[in-house]
Amino acid sequence: MSTKKKQLLSTAMRRTSEWIFSQEIPSDVTVHAGGANFSLHKFPLVSKCGYIRKVVAEASDADLSFIEIPDIPGGAEAFELAARFCYGINFEISTDNIAMLRCVAEHLEMTEDYAVGNLVSRAEAYINEVALKSLSGSVSVLHQCEKLNPMAEKVKLINRCIDAVAYVACQESQFSSSGITDSQESLSSSASHHRSAIVDWWAEDLTLLRIDIFQRVLMAMKARGFNQSALGPVLMLYAQKSLRGLEIFGRGRKVIELKQEHEKRVILETIVSLLPGEKNSMSVSFLSMLLRAAIYLETTVACRLDLEKRMGLQLGQAVLDDLLIPSYSFAGDTLFDVDTVQRILVNYLERDMIEGPNADDDFAYPPNADLERVGRLMENYVAEIATDPNLKVAKFISLAELVPEQARITEDGMYRAIDIYLKAHPTLSDMERKKVCSMMDCQKLSREACAHAAQNDRLPVQTVVQVLYYEQQRLRDTMNGNVMGAESPAISKLSTYSSDHLVADELSCLRRENEDLKLELVKMRMRLKELEKPPPNTLPASVSASDEKPPLPRKSFMNTVSKKLGRLYPFMRAEGVKPLSVAKVRGKPNKDRRHSIS
Repeated sequence: MSTKKKQLLSTAMRRTSEWIFSQEIPSDVTVHAGGANFSLHKFPLVSKCGYIRKVVAEASDADLSFIEIPDIPGGAEAFELAARFCYGINFEISTDNIAMLRCVAEHLEMTEDYAVGNLVSRAEAYINEVALKSLSGSVSVLHQCEKLNPMAEKVKLINRCIDAVAYVACQESQFSSSGITDSQESLSSSASHHRSAIVDWWAEDLTLLRIDIFQRVLMAMKARGFNQSALGPVLMLYAQKSLRGLEIFGRGRKVIELKQEHEKRVILETIVSLLPGEKNSMSVSFLSMLLRAAIYLETTVACRLDLEKRMGLQLGQAVLDDLLIPSYSFAGDTLFDVDTVQRILVNYLERDMIEGPNADDDFAYPPNADLERVGRLMENYVAEIATDPNLKVAKFISLAELVPEQARITEDGMYRAIDIYLKAHPTLSDMERKKVCSMMDCQKLSREACAHAAQNDRLPVQTVVQVLYYEQQRLRDTMNGNVMGAESPAISKLSTYSSDHLVADELSCLRRENEDLKLELVKMRMRLKELEKPPPNTLPASVSASDEKPPLPRKSFMNTVSKKLGRLYPFMRAEGVKPLSVAKVRGKPNKDRRHSIS
């Protein structure tokens, strides 16, 4: 049949359908589709629907009055729109119903073979000329296709929408590697803010998609040259929306439905597989959130190890809250997941030994500074978990041993963690306390820490003796005037270790403060010695009272040194204490009294 004859026949059928509808002729067939019954007329349906025409032609009953259409895409709503089209009733075509119209038209065989300008061609024209021209339209059609499989795959509607999204993304986004030029690399801050706004807009649109469609979209964007680092905000927002409702920041597991748990587990594993491979492409806090969810949902071991490795590569950028991962079991285990943090630290140390510093990394810290930062972070973490009553000695020691020695310029942080652990575990034996205290080097304690440790009853006697010995040695060097020797080993190691990245002004400032502290210490000891002397006017009472007291102990080395320094500095007398000469004059008996007979 020629095209001209088809057009004439279609026009005649359309006019006949309109006449049937306008004259309110009783229906002669009932169509059951999508769980609903429709009272219609055979002629308008047969004129444009190849499916219904075949059913009527193949029916044994010439007066067929009931037709059932199983598994129709889009259900009753889609069939109603198709029936309106057959009757010539106008309705609006939009991105919200075009996918449904295209699939139902394919299912009912509403092609050009039966009528010119049939529903298939009308739907294709709208898809190509309107829907796929914009990102929002493509995403909307793609979102509708999720409920129309397998027909949406059969008509290749999903693939076309995915390609359209990837094409528009690479054309409009300034993050596309194919569009980067030298001028774009020198954009101003306002342009950078505009780029981030574009990425946020992408993320908001693509989060509507199901995870399998979302994955295919991102793979198509990567294939077209889209920069992987620009996908970070998209993944972050999609994860935040799709994983909402998980109690990952508290201990214990909240009971959720098995189906919902499975869906979230699949989403999380897919997101982890889509993470960019470049370092620093995702923030440590986001990786920590994913790791908490992975442990909570009990994902595959490979998924969790991947996240732990990524966190280890960026451990220098982490904060304490990123490592405080709660334990989601009630088996009497620790409050926090110590094993996971231990593996993260091992990944960091292995990367640091194998790869070394990366000079091309804009986010990399200097090697010493990064190591010191990780050292302080781990000391704070050990101190935080030390209050856990279920933390065993072996676990505490194994975690403390992983903190690199070169990262601990002073041992104050480790001493704080050990003191907290001993206070939270008062039932430890002497041997266990010795093992715990062996994790710190007493020579690298500051003066404040030494003063606290010397009076700390929780420490073993051997540790206190070591602290007092090194402090006495340091003080002896101070008394001898050896300024360089008076510096503690921690300070000397600090100046040696930090010479690469500390300027000379800071070192001189430290030395000057050190000397001031030494001088202040000497003055305070002299002042204390003067205050300990009794006032002259209470000498007889003190003498009489001293008869009842036990003999004084031997003078210590510190008292001898203080006495010598007091002779060198006679001006450092306590206020309110009169000179010794005056006291002697008042205590001397009168000459007449001395020669009197009485």
